[in-house]
Amino acid sequence: MGQTRHMKILLVWASRHGSTKEVAYEIFEQMRDEGVDVEIREASEVSDLSEYGGVVLGSCVYMTQWDESMRRFMKDHQSELFDRELWTFSVGLSTVQTGLIKDPARVGATQIGVQPRMNKLFSGHLDPSKLSLRERTIARLGGASEGDFRDWEEIRAWGREVASDAKSLN
Repeated sequence: MGQTRHMKILLVWASRHGSTKEVAYEIFEQMRDEGVDVEIREASEVSDLSEYGGVVLGSCVYMTQWDESMRRFMKDHQSELFDRELWTFSVGLSTVQTGLIKDPARVGATQIGVQPRMNKLFSGHLDPSKLSLRERTIARLGGASEGDFRDWEEIRAWGREVASDAKSLN
């Protein structure tokens, strides 16, 4: 019997203080557990997408934008991203009202005109002890709340949903 060739997926993440990295690894584990052929890499470590049929992009949101390393990744790989299945997620503070220009759901791949199959915003984790003085000041001025607001069951469920969607493409 012939083997079914499964699409290989790359999950690319950008994290400033580790919170988004933890979310990315949880999504990666869910996808892997669901039988998806998935690898995970930090945005600054990816040079080639040729072996992947799909990409999951996940970044922290900082001052209403994805992390600089993810923005650089998207610029460097823009044409390749247009040719692949794409899913995206952002991890940021949920205190900004949706619909405003600062709405974290409005950043990311859509900035380069790529429409992901699925896009998700997760609440983040703000630990002032990990922030620079400038970052603490910005967080305070922005009304950011200290604490871990990540919903791990929501994160795991989204990872399984992406896995199901990816498998439906095979």
